[in-house]
Amino acid sequence: MITELLLLCITTILADNFVLCKFLGCCPFLGVSKQVQTAVGMSLAVTFVMTVASAITWLVQYFVLVPFAMEYMQTVSFILVIAVLVQFVEMVLQKMSPGLYNALGIYLPLITTNCAVLGVAILNITEGFDFIQAVVYGFSAGLSFLVAIVLFAGVRERLAAADIPKALQGFPIALLAAGILAMAFLGFQGLSF
Repeated sequence: MITELLLLCITTILADNFVLCKFLGCCPFLGVSKQVQTAVGMSLAVTFVMTVASAITWLVQYFVLVPFAMEYMQTVSFILVIAVLVQFVEMVLQKMSPGLYNALGIYLPLITTNCAVLGVAILNITEGFDFIQAVVYGFSAGLSFLVAIVLFAGVRERLAAADIPKALQGFPIALLAAGILAMAFLGFQGLSF
């Protein structure tokens, strides 16, 4: 059991990285990755929301929606759970770290509509994970988001100081770097566990 969970975690972080392989969560990936500090703050918030949302949405699915034959309400109920969690994270960050709260700006409430967060909740159900697997998958998906956005933020910080041709400065070079980073992570898909 522990081995399976560890393999699920490694596979989710490297071979099936949510941002670089599944291309989920690209909006905050591109928008909050200019500095490593804000990237870490955003990814920790997303990891928390993904982990807790995975647990709660699994419970909602199997103890509310399925028994009452209301599976058609899955997306609405999952978004409601995610919205409540994001509001909680927003209130905590505003109290505990106003600087990080201001640095994240509009991207913090946008975690509610982050397709990676909803994606992990839905994938938990479609993959048929049990409760423990769902929580581990949600946590691992958050870590995959953290790895991708922190690596990309480090690259973008270096690019800001680099001598780049005028036509590629700013967002074009960021997109090229993101593409190269995504190609590098595709190499992990050759791993077989």
